[in-house]
Amino acid sequence: MDRVVRRLAEHLGDPVDEQERVNCHHNYTEQETHFGRKVWVSRKGAINAEAGRPGLVPGSMGTASYVVSGKGFPPSLNSSPHGAGRAYSRSKARKTFTVEELREAMAGIEYRDTEAFLDEIPVAYKDVDVVMADAVELVEVRHTLRQVVNVKGE
Repeated sequence: MDRVVRRLAEHLGDPVDEQERVNCHHNYTEQETHFGRKVWVSRKGAINAEAGRPGLVPGSMGTASYVVSGKGFPPSLNSSPHGAGRAYSRSKARKTFTVEELREAMAGIEYRDTEAFLDEIPVAYKDVDVVMADAVELVEVRHTLRQVVNVKGE
């Protein structure tokens, strides 16, 4: 993140006024206290959404992502989904979709146009807006982010 901020400042020719940095982990295990007991919580595809905690719920590389604030919903052990999850496995997506369909889905978004990202086509993921509607008790949406550039490693 430091490199991104530094490079953006170089590109703009002005310092970047970084107002907030959200570090949001998913797929981890942590010891916490819930319902008066110390327990180990494994969050696989989930984030910590304790009250007031900032988080990120990303969509696919072609859909919206959300900056959220946790609501601290006890029955979920203060957890929230981390994104929409896949509707197609990586191998099924590669067999189902074409590079041309990927290009159409990514129209207006800068990305590395290569077959390597075919398994990341937006329709390979569930609808993130449905996920957000389902998570209304878990998180509050603070900002909706729209894709402009997508950078992924190969």
